[in-house]
Amino acid sequence: MQIDDAKLRAILLRENYVSEVDLAKAEAFCREHHTPLTDYLQTAGLLTDQLFGQAIAESLEIPFEDLAAHPPPRDRVLRLPAAFVKQYRAILAEETDKQVVIATDSPTAEGLVETATSLFPKRRVVIAFALMGAINEQLIHFRKPLESRASKIIEDGEHIAPEIIDAIIDDALAFRASDIHLEPETEEVIVRFRIDGVLQEGARIPKEHYESILNRIKVQSRMRIDEHHEAQDGAIRYDKNDHLVDLRVSVIPTLDGEKIVIRLLTEYVRSFTLGTLGLSVEHQQLITKAAKKPFGMVLVTGPTGSGKTTTLYALLKILNRPEINITTIEDPVEYKVLGMNQIQVDPLTNLTFAKGLKSILRQDPDIILVGEVRDEETADIATNAALTGHLLFTTFHANDAATAIPRLLDMEIEPYLLASTLEVIVAQRLVRRICTNCRYSQTVKRETLEPLLPNIKQYFPEAMVTIYRGKGCEACNGNQYKGRIAIFEFIHTTPALQELILTNPSAQEITSLVRSEGSVSMFEDGLSKVRSGVTTLEELVRVAAPPSTRSQSGIRSKAPIAKL
Repeated sequence: MQIDDAKLRAILLRENYVSEVDLAKAEAFCREHHTPLTDYLQTAGLLTDQLFGQAIAESLEIPFEDLAAHPPPRDRVLRLPAAFVKQYRAILAEETDKQVVIATDSPTAEGLVETATSLFPKRRVVIAFALMGAINEQLIHFRKPLESRASKIIEDGEHIAPEIIDAIIDDALAFRASDIHLEPETEEVIVRFRIDGVLQEGARIPKEHYESILNRIKVQSRMRIDEHHEAQDGAIRYDKNDHLVDLRVSVIPTLDGEKIVIRLLTEYVRSFTLGTLGLSVEHQQLITKAAKKPFGMVLVTGPTGSGKTTTLYALLKILNRPEINITTIEDPVEYKVLGMNQIQVDPLTNLTFAKGLKSILRQDPDIILVGEVRDEETADIATNAALTGHLLFTTFHANDAATAIPRLLDMEIEPYLLASTLEVIVAQRLVRRICTNCRYSQTVKRETLEPLLPNIKQYFPEAMVTIYRGKGCEACNGNQYKGRIAIFEFIHTTPALQELILTNPSAQEITSLVRSEGSVSMFEDGLSKVRSGVTTLEELVRVAAPPSTRSQSGIRSKAPIAKL
């Protein structure tokens, strides 16, 4: 849907949604990169979703319906004919004896008003604007279970493999899954989705059709269809109804056949800001201060799937301006961003992180993002780049922030180089959010939480503790949780830490120093989110351990490493 930029601009300024300075920067960026103003305002985080929706509605001279804040009940949503809902992406948001409000993200669609009026001939019909994400949340009510749709596809007997694959991917996108698992067993194939970090079964499909599904995915991923005994990796650009999604595909042989795992690299990260990711105001100030320096290294650590790249991209959005040359090298490129030069690692052409980074340094970059430091050569080049006038962002696999320093020193980075370049280390994990639609609070005796958290008095000094949980509702599909948020641990390089790095310290020594300087552990950051009702204590304990019980497996011996 096209929005008139001039009209939108006038509304943004009149209602003080953005300042003239910010709007001027946005318009300069849009002219430079030939992108719509609406796209930039969303990606730059200048407006909340609600204010942005309100501004667009005003530009169209129609009301704004905030379906995220006030979701209509399921029975009301289902009262509209499915064909009408699908064609116009329309939701029955409000209803009285005299009037109905139909919310859609396509209010200018041809025939919408006439068709809606014919459905409610005796009532006044009001067309309202709603954001795309909120409409998608409501459209889920019209989806039949994947298993029944797959059975209907098989019964029809035409284009079975492509239609089942489409149905699986459509469900994954609708439920915001990060991964799809197709797991063959003796007589059937189990389809599972990883939603908010937890696997959930979606359907079971007769195994007789799995070979054609497998072969189609292999062909689309440019894998060998005659290879059944080795692991293979590939990628697919999924394009349906003008919706592009990059899929990263992995196939491995198992006893019952080849298992497929598909990672969905969706663009919902575009709406993230440092605040919505879960960073406190103090942490936001700390990381943005480091990111605005002319050179140095910003390091984000955590396991696979903990949101490291998303955090760095949220930071890059703040720095992405026409006068700044930002270049990334990644494996894979997860999010495409206007105004940034993004390079994909390709083993087939010998384009590795190290080789790509060497080439990037000859491209006059201001800011470099290295997707991951995996080897000594990449670590060495990255550290020297950060020392010689470049701001470098990268990710690293480490259990916590303190462990990252000994790990990097073990990769033969000189201590004086690391001490001179390292600006901030961020460690993070993802916890599930309590569903805001069914969240409730309760006050319990502190002792009742002791089985979850030993030494609970250390963290909850009060005798009665207020905690939050979800009841389970249609909005969260009965899961009590909906969405995820990160918990963080920050280490900011201080003169004392620089001196300690020169001594080749252990992780335990680093932890002791930064704790004395006020650093907060991931668990403690998570506790603040438990107290504020963002997540549950059960979820926090599942993901992070208290500092006193945290595993010390990452602590490194001071003994010298033998050279082979």
